[in-house]
Amino acid sequence: MVGCPDESLLMIRLLASLFMTVLLGALAPAAAAPVDGGHARVELIAERSAVMPGETIMAALKMEMEPGWHVYWRNAGDAGLPPQLIHRDTSTIPGGAIGSFIWPIPDLLPVVEGEIMDYGYSDQVILAFPLMIPADASGQLRLDVLADYLICEDICIPESAEVSLTLDVGEPVPNPLHGTMISDWIARAPTAFAGEARLDTSAMPWKLSLRAPGLTRDAALRFFPFAHDISHPAGQPASFGADGATLSLTPAGPDIPNGPLEGVLVIEQPGGTRAGYELSAAHGAAFGNTAGLAAIGSGRSGAGGSAAGLLTLAFFALIGGLILNLMPCVLPVLSIKAMGMVSAAASGHASELRSHGLWYTGGVLVSFAVLAGAIIAVRAATGSATLGFQLQNAPTVAILALIMFAIGLWLMGLFELGTSIQNTGSTLASRQGAAGAFFTGVLAAVVGAPCLGPFLGAALGAVMGQSAAAILVVFLAMGLGLALPFLLLSFMPGLQRLLPKPGKWMETLKQFFAFPMFLTAAWLLSVLGALAGHGAVAWTVAGATAIVFAIWLARRGGNWARVAAAAVLAASFAYPAVRAAAPGAIEGTPTAYAARFETEAWSPERVAELNREGRPVFVDFTATWCATCQLNKLTTLKTDAVQQAFADANVAFLVADFTRKDPVIAAELKYRERAGVPMYLWYPAGASEPDILPEILSKDLVIGLLGPG
Repeated sequence: MVGCPDESLLMIRLLASLFMTVLLGALAPAAAAPVDGGHARVELIAERSAVMPGETIMAALKMEMEPGWHVYWRNAGDAGLPPQLIHRDTSTIPGGAIGSFIWPIPDLLPVVEGEIMDYGYSDQVILAFPLMIPADASGQLRLDVLADYLICEDICIPESAEVSLTLDVGEPVPNPLHGTMISDWIARAPTAFAGEARLDTSAMPWKLSLRAPGLTRDAALRFFPFAHDISHPAGQPASFGADGATLSLTPAGPDIPNGPLEGVLVIEQPGGTRAGYELSAAHGAAFGNTAGLAAIGSGRSGAGGSAAGLLTLAFFALIGGLILNLMPCVLPVLSIKAMGMVSAAASGHASELRSHGLWYTGGVLVSFAVLAGAIIAVRAATGSATLGFQLQNAPTVAILALIMFAIGLWLMGLFELGTSIQNTGSTLASRQGAAGAFFTGVLAAVVGAPCLGPFLGAALGAVMGQSAAAILVVFLAMGLGLALPFLLLSFMPGLQRLLPKPGKWMETLKQFFAFPMFLTAAWLLSVLGALAGHGAVAWTVAGATAIVFAIWLARRGGNWARVAAAAVLAASFAYPAVRAAAPGAIEGTPTAYAARFETEAWSPERVAELNREGRPVFVDFTATWCATCQLNKLTTLKTDAVQQAFADANVAFLVADFTRKDPVIAAELKYRERAGVPMYLWYPAGASEPDILPEILSKDLVIGLLGPG
């Protein structure tokens, strides 16, 4: 320091001494070394190195997890346990001095996509808590606790670590390093929600309605509940209005919470900034944040809430049922009914023709009533139900495939059905069998119900959240529409004259109609493969072979042959159904497009990401068992013109595969008030709410979404 005046040298020495004193005090070892718990390094830290008697300071449990491992939030979600501190008896600080954790905003931790969702923290978390210093404290204080936690990667391991914190008692001395860490993590905790919140449980899904400024379409919203009243993996679609926003929540079960719904609303801005707000939503009507949404076709109408609205939905269901007669999934069955009508008309007895029409209509209406009852029961048990759920059941699909195959054999003339079988309703369309007409109606309803043609998607979707009586009315209207052409034909003599005269051509035509039945069976086998794998398909084909063998045995004659044939026939249906019920692991995406089509799996989170990127999004809600879906793929979505237009406009093509049960997809269908697939959503660039497209697509319609040029 040559050349410095004595006063300057003295000042430098004083400043250096002061700096070293503060630095050494700040870095004093108030916390013991971190403890290795196995997959996390755990330690106790505090904002002070020295404390005063009687004051309350902030301490914290600091956890650094190995890459890929995580611990849990206060509500772990579908599985897991939150960390806790267990006070040790040897501590010099009483156990009551330790306050509760201040929980930072959690992250979503999907375990099984769409099925199991957890909440927690990866990499690092600091859980702050208030620590009260005893009023008679002196000298040094030591806090000894056991940190007990569950830490998970692909597997979960319970771990614990004995950690301690030592504090000097005297003049307070801050620990800037640890104090800053604790403050930063406290800042990540939710604050009080400044607006109003209500929970509307009058319809499915529940509506969490929020009235507060700043809830804009650009933000991504997620509600983290403190309890388990809602489904954790389900999506939470948001709608926005002038006063705030409304989240659609899927209940976890049939019970409605007695008290308010409590939790944390997390708002993520386009830049990735997250903020959390703790709220308590009392029961009550929504605030009307979805104002301006259209009626049928918008996806959220509530049109079934009044008598006039219910009549409107029933009318649309009736029209949709009429259109079902033209759908490819129903035509093979209707061809059988047409043959029966021609035969009945040829008899010259009007009463026989009317009987055919009435029994067929009865079969259709009874089937739709049973289907409505099943949907009501499934909704009551699970909180969600969609049309076509029966074709998500592998044993049902296997049995239907075998029935279609057996019908084809009958149409080919390989066997004739006797009176005893007719009386059980299995004759389908014998020339004089009322039971045959009834069963044809049942079969038409079973294979036709999942085909959502025009008008049906909106009408059935809008009524799914209504009363049981409303669901029954709309489903019966749909069934009446399906049966109406044959019913009118059987009661109007003028129309009967349009039927052709019977002749040898009928036997040829009957045999020709066998081939659509075989093709229908093949289509059902493809659905079965998507649901339960190739093994289930192989056993069903074996069952079909057994049916042919049973027919061969029965034609040998003799009581022993008939008994053996009956046993083989029973086994041909029973065993494939049993095998299909336990398919094992299924890999792959059944309805994935060919490799040359750029698609990715749909999720609400992915849609939100693409919206923030400003990309337009097309979402295809589809299933292997949905004939309308496959028709739209063939005629529109898989065509080079549409794919090239999507590529030129940088459209993100997302596929929501509903071949197997998926609670997230079911929740989205329910939210959009659609009874099942197909459903097509179009998000223009930057739009957070989609346009819902018709069930039947065309190339001009889809390409026209992209605008001129």
